[in-house]
Amino acid sequence: MDRIAGVIADMGPADVICLQEVARFNPDLDGGACHDQLQELATCFPGYQTLFGAAIDRHHSATGRRWQFGNAILTNLPIIQTFAHPLPQPAPGDPVKHMPRQALEVVVQGTGAPVQIVTTHLEFHSKAQRVSQMRRLRDLFDETLANQGYHPEVSGDDPYAATPRPARTVLCGDFNAVPDGEDYQTLIQPVDGDGAHFQDAWRAVHGSAPHAPTCGLFDHQQWSQGAHCRDYFFVSKAICDAVTAVEVQSTTDASDHQPLAITLMEETLEI
Repeated sequence: MDRIAGVIADMGPADVICLQEVARFNPDLDGGACHDQLQELATCFPGYQTLFGAAIDRHHSATGRRWQFGNAILTNLPIIQTFAHPLPQPAPGDPVKHMPRQALEVVVQGTGAPVQIVTTHLEFHSKAQRVSQMRRLRDLFDETLANQGYHPEVSGDDPYAATPRPARTVLCGDFNAVPDGEDYQTLIQPVDGDGAHFQDAWRAVHGSAPHAPTCGLFDHQQWSQGAHCRDYFFVSKAICDAVTAVEVQSTTDASDHQPLAITLMEETLEI
């Protein structure tokens, strides 16, 4: 965890840090240590609030305690509200191993208007599940759009009070989809003649230049196909013009995936 945290810190100060494959209390996933990796991250980044979305929450037969596995968000910005979204896990057409997946959402207050940040990790072994999960992510954004005009009769901290859940959205993570594949296209294709809800932030900045590879640079055993892209920032139309940079850190081998960074100048946000 110190190595991962060091890479993040070396990339520059980040207002929001999004992580996948964070394990809590499972010795099988951290070399027998059975640590709370979320707490370790919190220690590495003092001054950040720490959020966790468990895709898996189970009893461990050997330790006798619950263990969790999922996504995390750390931020030094004010948190307005958070949501945890389980993603679909339909039975694959062919027998393959697969596991529950999740998306973690936080609404933060930037220097301007609030921004919705979502981080996720989609299924690797089943394309059908990835497509279904992409559709669910798109449906969640449809709900956000549909509720923009919600005007309740209460305010303050009442559960029915309208709390910002903006259509200014950054969706990121390990999508396990290659550029322009069917699963990738599911998220960015136009909906009901109204244009695409999301744009690939890499292409918004770099145009037609090929995506920088995000895996397969160093781990050639797992990624026998070589260097390629599976990790993205997608942004909604409402915030696309604010994207000024999307970068892939290609020199570290701290993980089998390369870290990505996005800068939104309008909000002076670094993610």
